[in-house]
Amino acid sequence: MHLETIQLCKAFDDALAVREASFQIERGQVLSLLGPSGCGKTTTLRMIAGFEQPTSGRIMLGGRDITELPARKRNIGMVFQSYALFPHMTAAQNVAFGLDMRNIGRSERNDRVSRALEIVRMASLSDRMPKMLSGGQQQRVALARALVIEPDLLLLDEPLSALDLKLREEMRDEIHGIVRGLNITTVFVTHDQGEALVLSDLVAVMSEGTIEQLATPLEVYHRPRTGFVAQFIGGANVLRGRQRIENNGVFDTEFGIELPVPLGASARIEAVAVRPEDIEIVADGAAGATNALVKRARFLGSVIEYTLETDTGHQLTARTEGHFNLPENSRIYFAVRPDRIVPLERP
Repeated sequence: MHLETIQLCKAFDDALAVREASFQIERGQVLSLLGPSGCGKTTTLRMIAGFEQPTSGRIMLGGRDITELPARKRNIGMVFQSYALFPHMTAAQNVAFGLDMRNIGRSERNDRVSRALEIVRMASLSDRMPKMLSGGQQQRVALARALVIEPDLLLLDEPLSALDLKLREEMRDEIHGIVRGLNITTVFVTHDQGEALVLSDLVAVMSEGTIEQLATPLEVYHRPRTGFVAQFIGGANVLRGRQRIENNGVFDTEFGIELPVPLGASARIEAVAVRPEDIEIVADGAAGATNALVKRARFLGSVIEYTLETDTGHQLTARTEGHFNLPENSRIYFAVRPDRIVPLERP
């Protein structure tokens, strides 16, 4: 079902937690609210759910204004970060809770609970108590409880944060398959960029209550609009500087690097973004070569991440494939791929 928020704001005392958050997603799409702790993403989700009342703005679901509607009347399914399972109920009883509150008949109730548990692959453990289930299994039960009511909208509040890395990746892919298969409009809150990029049709990157950029995962990664987005998604280097007055085609950075002005720059720019993987180690004398000191090398498996220090004392991050090793404190030359330079609206 179509969801739209219109200039949504939330203030707590004198602090504005969410500032004019506007976005819309179509039926079956997944939107991730992505950002660091305290950026307003969970508060935005709670306003959509009906647990927080907006200070101003509107929430539209399926063309209907639900801003003032109580949470129990919105037909929204939600999976909480803590799962919030009832410890005295079995998995099946937890899943059935929302149906019992809606006075669904026993026969239909049992059928819908069985289907929901089948979807999340928990049918064989339906009589287990939550304390007898692993974290991943509890997460599946919480998801089944949200799905069983056949919601118009599914909300997920960092549901994977309590899981270990391998299980988090497995559940991420499982959630992706379930929401796609059921064609459920979904809003997913996370601080993990990998989860947002994998799960989403759209990503809203938030900072200090503001949506810095709303775009597809591909666009927010390769075409960030601001320095914050560039650095938060993929750890891009933000290089400040200015265009030469006598040569509009050259951008002089404070790093002591001369770069071509990137395509798409509509005005004189003050900063550009360069991804660590778009910095190449080159030979002395190569086009655009800049001398640097390898301050630190971090082996990350498939890649090695380097902190390079230029002669101006500025540092930037570069990544190479894991078989290509540069010793720390060695002097090297690097060059920026000119076709990968991204102009920024704000540093």
